[in-house]
Amino acid sequence: MGTLLARITAAGRPDGGDGIGIRALKVLDAVGGSEELDTITEPLKRAVQGLPLGRLRDVLHGRPLGHPLHPALVQVPVGAWLSAAVLDVVPGSERAARLLVAVGVVTAVPAAWTGWVDWAEQHEQQMRTGLVHAASMAAAVGLYGASWAARSRRRNLLGRALGFAGLAAVGTGAAIGGHLAHRQAAGANKAEPVAHLVEPGWHTLGLARDFTAGAAARRMIGEVPVLVVREAEDVFHVLADRCSHFSGPLSQGEVADGCVTCPWHGSVFRLTDGWNVGGPATAPQPRFTTRTDQDGNLQARLPDAG
Repeated sequence: MGTLLARITAAGRPDGGDGIGIRALKVLDAVGGSEELDTITEPLKRAVQGLPLGRLRDVLHGRPLGHPLHPALVQVPVGAWLSAAVLDVVPGSERAARLLVAVGVVTAVPAAWTGWVDWAEQHEQQMRTGLVHAASMAAAVGLYGASWAARSRRRNLLGRALGFAGLAAVGTGAAIGGHLAHRQAAGANKAEPVAHLVEPGWHTLGLARDFTAGAAARRMIGEVPVLVVREAEDVFHVLADRCSHFSGPLSQGEVADGCVTCPWHGSVFRLTDGWNVGGPATAPQPRFTTRTDQDGNLQARLPDAG
């Protein structure tokens, strides 16, 4: 842990023209590269993945929505706490502020559940950063819980002070969450660029007879890898090979029951249309239409691509 603190301290030192924003960014980058945190993240990851959530796990990931649920749920506690902070400077608003603080504490629980479920399916750098994000938000919940308790005993001055301290912790956690989502791309659809990288028109993937029925094969369309599965004599399925969840190689996954399972985190995609029928992926795989030309070559293109 001493090495981690030394790395973070060094990253936060002024360096030439670095402003406070750049120094904070370097600190967060140092956190993501700190292998010392793996002694905490690994057992936590196993514990979260071992929870008997069943189909609820996909709901917590946000698969029915088509995007992660966590960012949507955090709006409620954060909004309640921000509103409480505004009311704390308005005379005669003590009761309403106390209610909003309580609403934030209660609604932070389901938001945290969704965050932990997503966190357990991320890569090492994201889990390290996410651990610090979770610690900041846990501190915020603790401070707001203490604020509510103080307000309930009519110690409003202390309650306000604890509330503003909680708001500072929320702001810190939100900044770390933004780094996690936008710089480290946690939760983003990794297959979204495919439509912008594949040139229009038909692309030859090889002789149709060279593909074995039921087996996954990997081919390239320009710089985009694709998964090719031959289902029957003249039936082929072609999907983008990099999983929309974390770019796992679907061509190395199991093909069964008309679906392919990502070997990294177990997301399941239907071969006929690329639909994600099982999480943690929340977005489907880009699908290609296919044909066999007069020379027996299998060709593919994106739907509606000229």
